[in-house]
Amino acid sequence: MEKLTSVKTIVFDYDGTLHDSREIYIPAFKRAYDYLVEQKKAAPRDWKDEEITQWLGYSKQDMWQLFMPDLEDTVQQKASHLIGETMQTKLLNNEAKVYPRALETLKYLKDKGYTMLFLSNCSIDYMEQHNELFGLDQYFSKLLCTEQFNFKKSKKEIMKIVKQDYEEDFVVIGDRFQDIEVGELDGFYSIGCQYGFGKIGELKASDLVINDISELKHFL
Repeated sequence: MEKLTSVKTIVFDYDGTLHDSREIYIPAFKRAYDYLVEQKKAAPRDWKDEEITQWLGYSKQDMWQLFMPDLEDTVQQKASHLIGETMQTKLLNNEAKVYPRALETLKYLKDKGYTMLFLSNCSIDYMEQHNELFGLDQYFSKLLCTEQFNFKKSKKEIMKIVKQDYEEDFVVIGDRFQDIEVGELDGFYSIGCQYGFGKIGELKASDLVINDISELKHFL
């Protein structure tokens, strides 16, 4: 694929695209699952990493609806709290890691004059904590997350709302089907990140697939 010379605005997913969420999410999930076992709401089992990371990219509400839809609200809220608390502790301990060359690539794109938007299925607190840790706002013109829309709008629906404020053409970059769906909008290209957490086939509708974030330099 040749360079996307018409692109003016780049929309980035975060977890699985820029941030290697395994470092903080896997231990957080296991802690919450141990709680569910203690409460006799789940059976003990060993989890493979890829079984856990399949939930990355979903909003909290969607994750629980798919994972344990019949779990009582109070138990679900406690388990969610344990996940959030554990991830926050690891953030404060500087255990969160972006992918190699991720920040270098963001700087390259910023220096090239692109407008860049952050768009994640995460909470406001999570977004702000990562911004503080990695200085994301030095690269992104706008930080957007689904909690700002009460977790009621998909990424595609959010971009329908905000795209009018930015210059076309757009490219959306992410590792899950929720990101590639954004590419269905008029004036959008989509780039799928094969190294992220998507299952086989999730990226088949993308215009391009990359295996390392630094490959963006070849196309943008």
